[in-house]
Amino acid sequence: MITNDDTLSTEDVALGYKGGTIIEACFRRMKQTGLEVRPMYHWSPRRIEAHVRLCVLALQIQRSAELRCGLPWARIAHILAGLKAVRYQIAGRTIVQRTKISPEAAEILKNLGISKPKKLLTVIEPPQAKAAS
Repeated sequence: MITNDDTLSTEDVALGYKGGTIIEACFRRMKQTGLEVRPMYHWSPRRIEAHVRLCVLALQIQRSAELRCGLPWARIAHILAGLKAVRYQIAGRTIVQRTKISPEAAEILKNLGISKPKKLLTVIEPPQAKAAS
């Protein structure tokens, strides 16, 4: 709360600091999900503002998922971590397919309004097979 003389109370500063640490924690968790984000040190106001906006976006995404699923973010992330894309080669073909979707993961995807990924994601034919056809 800002007083009439435009100074911040100790309580305001503490609440702002706590809010900032929550947002930073959410951003760190977002980076652990496989999103390729490297550490950044920002000095210009434009970059600092962009960083804060990304942190707030990460918090909003996390909180929205928690509310829609009725589960804490750590549980949601743990369940969805089991869903992976696997690449293997057979008879010269490269095949990418997803792992089996657990019932818990299927429920989370449904609650988030995300369609299940196709079982078979990609098939890459060997170069000589392409030339022959």
